[in-house]
Amino acid sequence: MNQELQIPELGAIGLLRYAWRQLTSMRTALILLMLLGVAAIPGSLIPQRTQNPMAVSAAFKSSPGLSRMMDRFSLFDVYGSPWFSAIYILLFISLIGCVFPRTIEHFHASRALPPNTPKNLNRMESYSTWPAAGNELELARAWFKKNRFRVLEKDSSISAEKGFLRETGNLFFHLALILILLGISFSSLFGMRGEAILNVGERFVNTPTSYDSLSYGKLFKDGKLVNFIMTIDKFEAKYNVVTNAPEDYILNVTLRRGDLVTSEKHVIKVNSPLTLGSTKIYLQANGYSPVVTVRDSAGNVAMQGPIPFLPQDANLRSTGAIKVPDADPQVGFVGSFVPTYGRSKGGGAVSVFPDALDPRLLLSAWSGDLGLDSGTPQSVYRIDTSSMKEIGLKSLKPGEIFTYAGGAITFEGYVQWVNLQIVDDPGKNYALLGAIVAILGLLASLFTRRRRIWIRAGEVVEVAGLAKNAAPGLEEEIANFVQYLKGEK
Repeated sequence: MNQELQIPELGAIGLLRYAWRQLTSMRTALILLMLLGVAAIPGSLIPQRTQNPMAVSAAFKSSPGLSRMMDRFSLFDVYGSPWFSAIYILLFISLIGCVFPRTIEHFHASRALPPNTPKNLNRMESYSTWPAAGNELELARAWFKKNRFRVLEKDSSISAEKGFLRETGNLFFHLALILILLGISFSSLFGMRGEAILNVGERFVNTPTSYDSLSYGKLFKDGKLVNFIMTIDKFEAKYNVVTNAPEDYILNVTLRRGDLVTSEKHVIKVNSPLTLGSTKIYLQANGYSPVVTVRDSAGNVAMQGPIPFLPQDANLRSTGAIKVPDADPQVGFVGSFVPTYGRSKGGGAVSVFPDALDPRLLLSAWSGDLGLDSGTPQSVYRIDTSSMKEIGLKSLKPGEIFTYAGGAITFEGYVQWVNLQIVDDPGKNYALLGAIVAILGLLASLFTRRRRIWIRAGEVVEVAGLAKNAAPGLEEEIANFVQYLKGEK
């Protein structure tokens, strides 16, 4: 006779309950954590719009078909993509649903008394027995109190327990991960991060148009920018004359904030940012800006001022571009600036020291359309010379003039520039606190042993112990306990 097993159908509530249990399991949390790490890899390998829009534009120009397909999957904005946010939110929910019930359960367990002494202690680990002397329970009570055991005394026996800090540390570790995620999400929603290259002597007004690059959190508003004006007074770089290594960078600034009337003098160093409330101003990098004057064939000034060049090595050999769209025809210069001039074995110009002891400006002049009116974004540090004509090469010392067909350029000298990073990171303190708590919790869970010790006294004394997860050290602790009870220690 066949009997079919009838399995009841899983209703909507049962399905939701099953999905919640699966989502809030530790296995799911670990899988989501691994997926989050894997999902972050494309953001490190592929240029992102928020960090390098020029590289993204170059990718669309070189491979438009592939770039459009990658953009369809938000690979140029990984950390703001729906699929990355979905993994992040699911991990957040999974950790909360996994850790909070365990925390409540552990809280009740830590307040409860130890379990009763088992009947058959001889089945436990590290079992010892000997004839009773009559004072073993009194000695055991004192020993447990000295070693901070929680005890339950009942029917001529004592049950003692210790090591709840292990599970406490484990829970604090996971709770700290939630705090770190909260700090990161808080910063990504309400924070901002911008960078600006400023020449010595220039003034910076904290408005969106003053930044070279600026990224906002999803809920950050322009009106939340700190109101200040900063002037770059002086920058001093100190280098070791033997190794050429930097020893110190000192930036002196004048700051006006609030009513913008009162001036304050401040010093910014690499590891000593200027703090304005929750906003911090960091000194990130430095370099040189050659000061040039470009004149057309009629002697009129077509361009004048400092042009920031980007360092290429530790000795601050720098490259850049000087674009003169107002000249007729347009002209551009591909340049290289060396603070302390020297020659390599191959005959090329190199910088032998990062300080400007013998500065030179090496220029390659090009005539033609600079492409500034095409609407395509381009780097201010490079020139696309594919449709231009080279009209001359020249190496200049300060004060020298390079005359070419259609005009002349004068190397007036140089000024130093600094790259400032301005960051409003409201969740940083929460993330830092979470990281500290996570480390402390991990140490507590790794180095704390949870164990139970029982003693029953009658005609004979029985002592036994049990260590959770077979943690080492129980036998030695039982041996010390037994010696204390026998008066041998």
